Amino acid sequence: MITAILSVALFAQSLETTRVEAKPVDRSILITGEIQPYQAADLVARIPGYLEAVEVDRGSVVRKGQTIARLSAPELQAQIAEAEARIATIDAQAGEAQARLAAAQSTATRLKNASATPGAVAANELVLAEEAVKANQASLTTIERSRAAQAASVKSLHELASFLTVVAPFDGLVTERHLHPGALASPSAGPIVRLEQLSRLRVVVAVPEANVARIRAGQSIPFSVAAFPGETFRGAVSRISRVVDPATRTMPVELDFNNATGRLAPGMYTQVTWPAVAGQTRLLVPPTAIAVNTERSFVVKVEGGVARYVDVRRGATQGNLVEVSGALSAGDTILLRGTDEVREGTPIPAR
Repeated sequence: MITAILSVALFAQSLETTRVEAKPVDRSILITGEIQPYQAADLVARIPGYLEAVEVDRGSVVRKGQTIARLSAPELQAQIAEAEARIATIDAQAGEAQARLAAAQSTATRLKNASATPGAVAANELVLAEEAVKANQASLTTIERSRAAQAASVKSLHELASFLTVVAPFDGLVTERHLHPGALASPSAGPIVRLEQLSRLRVVVAVPEANVARIRAGQSIPFSVAAFPGETFRGAVSRISRVVDPATRTMPVELDFNNATGRLAPGMYTQVTWPAVAGQTRLLVPPTAIAVNTERSFVVKVEGGVARYVDVRRGATQGNLVEVSGALSAGDTILLRGTDEVREGTPIPAR
């Protein structure tokens, strides 16, 4: 008797009904991303020289224009001294040329004045004096051009000498140091230090081809890192490659992250919550309403006062409901607990 009463109670409970809901659903996917410095540079000596000093080390915070290292190059200093000595020699030659030109001009002027008296000066002498002026003028011009070329050479050497001081191209943090004082630094010797800008970071995400239509510049995208479990960070979409990689069928996208506090670091992997679907209306039912057997997955719909099986496909969970797709509409009445114990055609009392 007790068993029969329990069976009736359980059967009545299985006939509780609910309504199919329709709500706009935001859906996202998790994509692994990588954090990179906003700027990074290997600082290399532009000219060969011996390191006199390296004024920073791993972990040093530097400002743009700050001295990183100083080199010495005695050969270069000797070249500068030699080039400057040549300029002094050319200046002396220019002085002599100017004196010769002044003498030639004076002679030509006297002869020209004297030629005003008929027979005082032969015409050929005046011509020779004027040609001497032209020759001395040409000689002075050549010397001046030579001096300008030599001055340019000295300036170039001084510019090269300025590269003996290696400075920071941007604000950042020294993350690696490779050379020490006494080492020969050169363009082929590798970097002295590596500098990275960490106050601002790039989060590089490979967005699947199916989701590239959802990319919008300026979007605020949430992401997390293993170093801070349970905490969510946000970056803004700043750079979109616009090209799908044929090997991975993904499009690289970069998020900008303000890392003024220095909590995140380049090299960290991130879990990026990328929006896949936004605002699409989905049908939602309680998970208990979906019955599953060896043949099908279905809900029990109450139609015309009787039970009817409706095949459904289960989707993503949204809170305490689950998405379904099938021959249902919003507002349809279904059993709260789907079961194949309620046969199709079973009368369902109105509630």
